[in-house]
Amino acid sequence: MSRISKSGICIPAHHAVSRRGFLSDGAIRAVGALTVAGCFSSDMGQIHALRSEEVASELRKQHKRVILLWLAGGASQFETWDPKPGAKTGGPFRAIQTNANGVHISELLPELAQRMQHTAIIRSLNTKIADHGRGADLMETGRLKDPSIVYPDLGAVVARELGRMESKVPDYVSLYTSTEGRRKGTSGFLGARYAPMFLSESMIPPNIARLETLTEIDHHDRAALRDALGRRFAASRRSHAVDSQNSAYQRVNGLMASAELFDITQESAEVQARYGPTQFGHQCLIARRLVEAGVPFVKVARAWWDSHGQNFETHQELCADLDHSMSVLLDDLEQRGLLKNTLVITLGEFGRTPQINSSLGRDHFASAWSCSLSGLGIRGGVAYGKTDPEGHTVVEGEASAADLFATILSALGIDHTQEYTVGARPVPLADFGSKPIAEVLS
Repeated sequence: MSRISKSGICIPAHHAVSRRGFLSDGAIRAVGALTVAGCFSSDMGQIHALRSEEVASELRKQHKRVILLWLAGGASQFETWDPKPGAKTGGPFRAIQTNANGVHISELLPELAQRMQHTAIIRSLNTKIADHGRGADLMETGRLKDPSIVYPDLGAVVARELGRMESKVPDYVSLYTSTEGRRKGTSGFLGARYAPMFLSESMIPPNIARLETLTEIDHHDRAALRDALGRRFAASRRSHAVDSQNSAYQRVNGLMASAELFDITQESAEVQARYGPTQFGHQCLIARRLVEAGVPFVKVARAWWDSHGQNFETHQELCADLDHSMSVLLDDLEQRGLLKNTLVITLGEFGRTPQINSSLGRDHFASAWSCSLSGLGIRGGVAYGKTDPEGHTVVEGEASAADLFATILSALGIDHTQEYTVGARPVPLADFGSKPIAEVLS
């Protein structure tokens, strides 16, 4: 169920529920609690990956990363990647030529238009579900919900496939400090080891800094004592639970050591100025710092694109932020040699209707909408798929959520047909029958 506010904003009922994020009550307690949950999940599910360990190890050595720019609420394809100027559904904005021959995007994205060599647009998503909660579940996991199993989202799958057990940095970080649409993400049957660090109140994780009253020497001595006691206990009691608990404490130490990655004041004034003053720009800079340090998956969510009222004013503001922040991010990644190993995705739960309603807004629409992929594994300068002249239907290259999931995994070099076994049940990484979109892959 959803309600429409006076401002024309659609607020799903589940958005009003306050849920605690990962690490919100202190790193050690949260990791410890999630470890217990992970133990139950693993013991009950008996999750195994049917793949060569040599292949998995080689993937991890390639240091591939993902930054997901989540356009929460559902951005309009007409005002971003698939403009229809002159059509009665097109709205007031022009289409502009990009630096890729024959590819036009909305005039609201002028900076990204000059960086299209890095980007492939998919204009032919038909995902059918135009509800915030169920649509987001579908786009984050690449499949419909199943009452008998909780599927992991894309971030958890990438963390599982590309993360390293010995890593001192998180495997999956989700940045979102908006008051609307907080979605934590889920590791599903993969267990708590691959759950996201979800930051909802501050861009710097709370409660992971050493107390000022505790000296560095005492901190190290306490950690050494805990390790010694843990090893002694584990020597006589071999179990998954004990191993997971010890692993959790090691990761807490790593999180404490990586706290500065979330602090943009560590960057030069010039770099901070390039990203600009907005929260989204700051979070994109943190995302770059995290992937540079080895974090496999970072999600940066920008709200609130759900423009049931005054769609054009809303998109003028939000597109300006997306255009600048994403452009600077792509430039920064390229200049640092990171873009060749980093996949940048723009995606939301659905698009917006061709029809413009009486409030000059566009409503939920999942039958013919767009997303973008940039960087690692992507053939830049491509606009794949086609919608009809007014944007009602896909007329060429229809793609499902599962196909997009398979395409993303393929860009990362991950076999989308690979299966996890949950109990006796085979679960492929991308849903059965999905096919990568070869035309956007390099």
